[in-house]
Amino acid sequence: MSIEARKAILPPDYTPTDKEEFMNPVMAEFFRQRLLLWREELLAGSNETIETMQQDNLQKPDIADRAAAETDHALELRTRDRERKLISKINEALEKIEQGTYGYCEETGEPIGVARLIARPIAVYSLEAQERHERHERTRRDERE
Repeated sequence: MSIEARKAILPPDYTPTDKEEFMNPVMAEFFRQRLLLWREELLAGSNETIETMQQDNLQKPDIADRAAAETDHALELRTRDRERKLISKINEALEKIEQGTYGYCEETGEPIGVARLIARPIAVYSLEAQERHERHERTRRDERE
């Protein structure tokens, strides 16, 4: 991270806007802290799942209870797998903040936009580029069917 960004102090109740310089040090620090908190919450949930699964006994006498418990475990593991992938994207976004490339569209190089980043801090495309990407994916999926 640049020296400027490391020195940035986040004012209380700060929310980035389109009216300020895009990805200035304070804005970068806002998103860095937001991403770190999000990652921390996901990791805490993962640790809870591990503890719960270690304590749960799937050897229930009733077959319906056992099936329900196994289904719950499978669902929880799928959820945690999605969160693991999300943590990877959060780590990539944090690395981009360090490199000074966070918030810029990977396709066009243009700013993604403050509102989009607030809604989805791991976004890598501007709204327009994301829509093009999704249309292209739909077209490819339709061609395969």
